[in-house]
Amino acid sequence: MNYYIITGTSRGLGESFAKQLLQEGNTLFCISRTENEGLMNQAREKGVSLEYIAYDLQDTTGIDNLMDQVMSAVDTATVTRMALINNAGTVAPVKPVDRSPRTAVMAALHINLAAPMLLTAAFIDRTADLSIDRRVLNISSGAAKNPYFGWGSYCTTKAGLDMFTRCAGLEQKSQANPVKIIAVAPGIVDTAMQEKIRNTDEADFPNLHKFTEFHEKGLLTPPDAAADKVLRLFLSEEIEPGGIYDIRDAP
Repeated sequence: MNYYIITGTSRGLGESFAKQLLQEGNTLFCISRTENEGLMNQAREKGVSLEYIAYDLQDTTGIDNLMDQVMSAVDTATVTRMALINNAGTVAPVKPVDRSPRTAVMAALHINLAAPMLLTAAFIDRTADLSIDRRVLNISSGAAKNPYFGWGSYCTTKAGLDMFTRCAGLEQKSQANPVKIIAVAPGIVDTAMQEKIRNTDEADFPNLHKFTEFHEKGLLTPPDAAADKVLRLFLSEEIEPGGIYDIRDAP
């Protein structure tokens, strides 16, 4: 049995990851603030086990308990793979750093960086005694490498997530059964995040016209197509612990 833990499955890329992993032999744990009724219905129709855990990743104090809840449902006698997909993220606040609300900055730090770090740490710790295939996927962004006016929080947290991936991967390379932890930038995906970007004030985000053009010219990648490419890379045997990938470079 393969177990997949996916954050941010209420819509967008996270929803697409879950849809594509709704296959025989898989069990899914979907973590988001709101349940996705469509996913739950699909799981029932396909006879695939899907458990929804309502949790706000801004609250990092309960993450150990969250992982304990997941692990209590894992059949260690039949498990062959466990994977964690840290997909949840927020682009807010889209404002210059001196005008970014403190609460929004802290939310971005928790959702984009602290929660994935703590989930990964708990995942590695609680699966350490299992001689199985273990993987962690962190969703990165081109913003991890390129600064954008008004995206101080987003760029910083994604850059931090990339470096965390590299550090954790370096540590895993010395283990007998290393966790294959990687970060992947999925490209410019047609999600609610993109819609939120297009609705920002150009004074806060001078690159607004560029992202509006992406939408108007049909240059955004559909979530299902992006999820397919990311999962094929993530589940391949070509990845190395600590690898940082951009899906646009993948064949």
